[in-house]
Amino acid sequence: MQQKFKLSQAFIDKYKRKKAPFGFNGLGELVFMRTYSRLKDDGKNEKWWETVQRVVEGTYTMQMNWIESHQLGWNPWRAQKSAQEMFDRIFNMKFLPPGRGLWAMGTPITEERNLYAALNNCAFVSTETIKDDGSKPFTFLMDASMLGVGVGFDTKGAEKIMVKGPTIKREPDYYKIPDTREGWVDSVAALIDSYFYGTPELKFDYSSIRPAGEPIKGFGGQSSGHEPLEEVHEMIREVLDGNTGAPITTTTIVDIMNLIGKCVVAGNVRRTAEIVFGDPYSDEYMDLKNYEVNPHRDQYGWTSNNSIFAELGMDYSEACKRISLNGEPGFAWLENMRGYSRMKNGHDNKDHRAAGGNPCLEQTLESYELCCLVETFPYAHESLDDYKRTLKYAYLYAKTVTLGKTHWPETNRVMLRNRRIGCSVSGVAQFLTYRGVGELREWLESGYDEIQRLDDVYSDFLAIPKSIKTTSVKPSGTVSLLAGATPGVHYPESRFYIRRMRLSNQSELLQPLEAAGYKIEPAFGSEDSTVCVEVPIDVGGGIRTAKELTVWEQFSLAAFMQRHWADNQVSCTVTFDPAEEADQLEQCLNYFQYQLKGISCLPRFDAGAYKQMPYEAIDEKKYNKMSKKLKNLSFAKMKGEDAEAEKFCDGDVCII
Repeated sequence: MQQKFKLSQAFIDKYKRKKAPFGFNGLGELVFMRTYSRLKDDGKNEKWWETVQRVVEGTYTMQMNWIESHQLGWNPWRAQKSAQEMFDRIFNMKFLPPGRGLWAMGTPITEERNLYAALNNCAFVSTETIKDDGSKPFTFLMDASMLGVGVGFDTKGAEKIMVKGPTIKREPDYYKIPDTREGWVDSVAALIDSYFYGTPELKFDYSSIRPAGEPIKGFGGQSSGHEPLEEVHEMIREVLDGNTGAPITTTTIVDIMNLIGKCVVAGNVRRTAEIVFGDPYSDEYMDLKNYEVNPHRDQYGWTSNNSIFAELGMDYSEACKRISLNGEPGFAWLENMRGYSRMKNGHDNKDHRAAGGNPCLEQTLESYELCCLVETFPYAHESLDDYKRTLKYAYLYAKTVTLGKTHWPETNRVMLRNRRIGCSVSGVAQFLTYRGVGELREWLESGYDEIQRLDDVYSDFLAIPKSIKTTSVKPSGTVSLLAGATPGVHYPESRFYIRRMRLSNQSELLQPLEAAGYKIEPAFGSEDSTVCVEVPIDVGGGIRTAKELTVWEQFSLAAFMQRHWADNQVSCTVTFDPAEEADQLEQCLNYFQYQLKGISCLPRFDAGAYKQMPYEAIDEKKYNKMSKKLKNLSFAKMKGEDAEAEKFCDGDVCII
């Protein structure tokens, strides 16, 4: 029986009436209530202090059970003191666990069902061993996606296994699908393997799957019914039928992965996060999102960001032409990912087994490896010493997550060895504005050294290997909104802007928002079921906007963070004016390819390109007019409503 760690009640009582420091004019609290405030047994929603309490107690429960199960000597007094400081630093948003952690840590998902994979943000799987693995890369992606984990994959399995097609010499096998996540995944595995190994054709029985609209316990939401699964079965059959009698193609690999992503979205995981890495010299791969060449893919091609394994010294001209049209492909320099930690530390070849990265490309990963990210906010600290203290608890949260085994043996084998984590920084634009680049460099250098010291201490304390890598810069999303921080290394599009969020028109959140004066209107395209809420935002004076930064400055900042902080990677999307700066991209890539591990570039289009955009730049006059209409926002009298957990990398979309 698992023991549970508990914070002192006298300590918790001190925070019950403290105001949570949510950022951005009510947006941070709205994001919290929508995304992370879970429904309690009494039918009410968690307050911020209750979410933090659940997360911290869940973290130290993991530590305690690991230490006691290995008879390493648990000190309850020291643990209580440590847990209290972690609580305070999360409560005051000096650092925050990933969205996955805020939602799942300390819940039955982890503590009763042992689905520790759900605490991780992202993963990667290679198809290179498809001859031995069969359907496994595809079903790993499906299973992980259904748990809310974003997955990267490659196309290296192309031509490495024959698509035989199911045998028609025997009667079909009848397969009754259980009403479970595992049942859905196993059915897709059986279908794909029937084509790879020539086993009998499968006839699926969907009768056990609960009807559409019924609640899903544990992960929340409502059942989609069996239709999305039946559709993905039919479409996978269609794709594989077209490849039967020949080695599997690049297109078939990506088609199946993308179809699975579409199924996961339709099956009531709100979105999917996939990235695929392919050969820059393959016209077949480069044309995957050219829907004139591949018209069948316009139904599901959107489920993945498409990037290339770029080679140092390659000709970038063709890729740059394509980027100017739609922002793809992105670039991943696998040679640098394998050969370097921080770029300033020289070639160490520490990550020589690395095979790819996660959907937003802030983590170097081996095949079947997961990553846990945690976010720190240097600008929210008065001193470097205070920030280094925060890093202790950010690191400790991430390291603790590595103690949780997954249900995939291949994943456990990698993660037990690597213990990879990603301590990230956000609000970089705010820090640079108020403290300057010299102080940022000092904080990054000193902070990185502190994390390495902590990894020595706590790896020894937990009797586990040191982490192969420890730092990264994620693009952030909803987590940075909680704290009122600019995301990762990215600058805001405007000082003043409207941030729009979509909610169900039945949401209990609407009454408090209406009472506080927020503008709410039917959501364009989903008027019958969804509304759009507008929140005016001021990111603060003096901060430059993304439009004011040249492409050279953006590349330089990414390289700066890769040199002085990230031993994994820096997730950075360089935005550019397609009319004025497109011709500079090739020069930038040629210059910075030896300083980066990955980068994406996105053409910048005028605000208002479509109705109800998530971000809309406004002037100060309009901001003041909107703000004056707002009253204090309070969710205290709201009826209970379970959080709609943000999946994957805790953003509405990956910036890339």
